[in-house]
Amino acid sequence: MKKINIAIADDEQLFRKGIRFLLEREANFNVIFEADNGQEMVNFLSNTEEFPDVILMDLKMPELNGVETTKIINKRHPNIKIIALTSYGGKSFITNMIDVGASSYLLKNTSPKMVIHTVNEVFEKGFYYDEEVLKIVYENIISSSGKRIKSDLDKKLLSDREIEVLELICNQYTTMEIADKLFISPRTVEGHRNNLLAKTKSKNVAGLVIYGIQKKLIEISPDFNI
Repeated sequence: MKKINIAIADDEQLFRKGIRFLLEREANFNVIFEADNGQEMVNFLSNTEEFPDVILMDLKMPELNGVETTKIINKRHPNIKIIALTSYGGKSFITNMIDVGASSYLLKNTSPKMVIHTVNEVFEKGFYYDEEVLKIVYENIISSSGKRIKSDLDKKLLSDREIEVLELICNQYTTMEIADKLFISPRTVEGHRNNLLAKTKSKNVAGLVIYGIQKKLIEISPDFNI
């Protein structure tokens, strides 16, 4: 079983210790670092040889808040996936965190089971949005009229194969599952994914999913659950 290395950034020590205790009960989770502010997390990543796969990130912290920290980490360490775990559930907070590269967004009053599920999903698939967050993402796309992406008239932006891969990513297939389905190697899938990130100017797989929603590769319906 592949161990998932996890780091936690939160200025509330009691909450931080509690979430660490919860995570370390899982056989495949390994908490490697705790930070009480964003700057401490950035400094750790600048000096460590063992990087986290996933960071649980609070928003409101001294010295460097969660949004700015996520922005820095996403630029310097794009392979690290960040899950916002915060008390702030406003649309602006959610939109800002996703815009700077967060792969998921959880409120601190969520269930322990959901936290564990989200970490596993983000590690395996690169993103996880619950129904409420997805609704806010969708509303933001509608209100912005898709201005953040290239026009639908640009039909030559993606190749047919890239569109196939993107559709499968949006439908929550892992790299191995996409490779098996398309009869290509996992390395080829990774190549297509890197091309998709570059062409769509997405920060990570979560950004590709948002692009897929904008391009109507994902249809939002009342029973939609991602």
